[in-house]
Amino acid sequence: MITRKTVILLGLSQLICWGISYYLIAAFGEVISGDLNWSRTLVYGGFSAALLIMGLTSPLTGKLIDQYSGRFVMSAGSILLAIGCSGIALSQSLLVYYLSWIVLGFAMRLTLYDAAFASLVRIAGSGAKRSISQITLLGGLASTIFWPIGFFLAESFGWRAALLVYAGFALLTLPLHLAIPQERFTEGNSAVSSDKGALPKMNLTGRERFISGSLYALIFSLLSFLNSAMSAHMIGILSGLGLAAAVSVWISTLRGIGQSLARVTEVLFGSRLHPFTLTIWASGLLPLCFIFGLFSGKLIMTAFIFAFLYGAGNGLMTIVRGSLPLVLFDNSTYGSFVGKLLMPSFLLSAIAPIVYSLIIEKYGEQAALALSAALAFAVFSAAVLLKKRYPYRTS
Repeated sequence: MITRKTVILLGLSQLICWGISYYLIAAFGEVISGDLNWSRTLVYGGFSAALLIMGLTSPLTGKLIDQYSGRFVMSAGSILLAIGCSGIALSQSLLVYYLSWIVLGFAMRLTLYDAAFASLVRIAGSGAKRSISQITLLGGLASTIFWPIGFFLAESFGWRAALLVYAGFALLTLPLHLAIPQERFTEGNSAVSSDKGALPKMNLTGRERFISGSLYALIFSLLSFLNSAMSAHMIGILSGLGLAAAVSVWISTLRGIGQSLARVTEVLFGSRLHPFTLTIWASGLLPLCFIFGLFSGKLIMTAFIFAFLYGAGNGLMTIVRGSLPLVLFDNSTYGSFVGKLLMPSFLLSAIAPIVYSLIIEKYGEQAALALSAALAFAVFSAAVLLKKRYPYRTS
């Protein structure tokens, strides 16, 4: 049984962990590049290295959570987050810088949403759907809160001191993770099976399991590529389109507001919405937002709409990422199996910051947004295909 306390503590941990790790590069990338006289490609390559490590360690992390619980795995991640942030802060050479990002990459896989989702499913099986949605509410505000915090700390005390503060934040998540229950869900558990949030399970096997798993992996590989690119370059893209740097920062924070508001709506009104249907609605927002983004340099209102809609669509797709496997696959091996399916998404997202950096430098911000719109449409198409393949399963 997942208690309200567990949901609140995990939600708070996601807010901090996302803010001090995944969104770190957008806040400090440019200032690190300028201070150390390293190219943007080298600096952002550290983030790519971290995402690569996330992919390589994804199956192992899921397996560890299935076996030993999220308390053990996510607590270890808190310590590694602190080490990674401290290492970047103290970096004087590329070797130390990249080694620190490698540690941070492993820490991110141990602490971010996919680890938290697997921890909840280990406790409550398919009854974890509502809790998965709830913990994303605070996590969705990570960029909104930590981007301004990061810029303020860097301007006031320097980026090295700012990252040491981030390391302190990482240690604050340790007691939050130590509070995660260690019990394991079993099918005969009446407290869970009676949960109105539990979803009917398909438990697909054989060919159908392979096809649905492939579509799931495709959707979230493309989505992770986009999310990685936007996390690293959204502020820079808006600035490159002609908006002032400070304005770009504050507009970009609407991403987090859009994420959280969309998730609040899902928690309040989406309890009967099947994950397949939610996937269609959420992925449909993504091509639309990038179309608005193309006009951000001419009309500031379209920049607001772009950031907000991207946040809303991406925020809902995060819920889908955790809840869709609950109806497709066996919950008892959720962590290890989903960890394998997500491995390509982490690997693909690892190259996104560098790819977008090269595209922006050679072809400009408009080209980056056009590519994003095409990829977002591919995500939407795959979601439609998945729903159409199982029309009799949905409600």
